[in-house]
Amino acid sequence: MLQSKHLQHISDRFIMKQLNVREMRAAIGRLDDLLASAGELIVSRRGKAIARILPVSRRQPRPDHADLRARMPRLSSPSAALIRDERDER
Repeated sequence: MLQSKHLQHISDRFIMKQLNVREMRAAIGRLDDLLASAGELIVSRRGKAIARILPVSRRQPRPDHADLRARMPRLSSPSAALIRDERDER
């Protein structure tokens, strides 16, 4: 088991785990498990932080254009007429 220090993150959302270089080399095969449990890893050499490892944030897939059009309300008049009226007001 790793002899790492646990530090409480300021926002209290997750716990950072601090590893030295030797511990990081030993745990490289379990990096995904460490990130899942700790949320963030700090790698240090001689007590000084040299790297910060964060998980890749998962982004929501973008909706396709058909979905966006389906959610938009229908205009009461055609867009060409709205543009023409806007130009005439200037």
